[in-house]
Amino acid sequence: MSGPSPVPVLMYHAVTETPAPAVRELSVTPRAFTGQLAVLADRGFTPLTTAALAAAWRDGGALPAKPVLITFDDGYEGVHRYALPALVRHGFPATLFVTTGWLRGPYGTGGGPDTMLDWDQVRRLAAAGVEIGGHSHRHPPLDGLTDDRLRREVLRCKEIVTAETGAAPESFAYPYGHSSRRVRQLVRGLGFRQALAVRNALADRRQGPYALARLTVRRGTGPEEFARLVEGHGITRAFARDRALTKGYAVVRRTRQAARRLRPGGRRDPEDDN
Repeated sequence: MSGPSPVPVLMYHAVTETPAPAVRELSVTPRAFTGQLAVLADRGFTPLTTAALAAAWRDGGALPAKPVLITFDDGYEGVHRYALPALVRHGFPATLFVTTGWLRGPYGTGGGPDTMLDWDQVRRLAAAGVEIGGHSHRHPPLDGLTDDRLRREVLRCKEIVTAETGAAPESFAYPYGHSSRRVRQLVRGLGFRQALAVRNALADRRQGPYALARLTVRRGTGPEEFARLVEGHGITRAFARDRALTKGYAVVRRTRQAARRLRPGGRRDPEDDN
């Protein structure tokens, strides 16, 4: 007897006509986003929140015939300005993973790549049915941090989301998609019930609740390619370049992490104190 079918989990970032250069490739125009929601509706997909999908897989609950997840990373202002009205028109839920230090407001640390949400907008998104999840406080690659800094990054994010929305976040997304067993154990230990990576593949229950895959939607994702991806076709070909770059970068990152553990003379890296 086969298990549940894999599910497309779409990963968006900025939704805007005029993205900052740093996020241009990972942005989509409002018109493209609206068209992509229409594709989902026309093809009979039923969007769920991350928490709803994970709960169904965890507890053996029923899922619609064609589930899909719409997720946003970081917290760009266009998610409220442009994406929310389109979601509301279709009655679609979504999940927003916020980098709390990048959002405008009392916890801001700077560093947001474009115009970011403020907390009033986050609360309006939540009230409209968008699940608010965590995405760390400053958006570092978590698997390269010391244990103390890793805990601070994830816990600070959770505390701020809880204080500002009145609900503890259940779902987490790893910055840049990077995690490790140590990171996943920490995320689970701090009370998150599921977490998303990237991997550019369909999400499958066998991946486990703390390493679910997503599909990147970017500015160059045309209507036909989008339709193929959500139906599970041509994924390997569409993301072949991404996978090659990811493998090469993983080697570089592991080398850098090993070199950074201790500086000459046994001194700690000052980054660990930030």
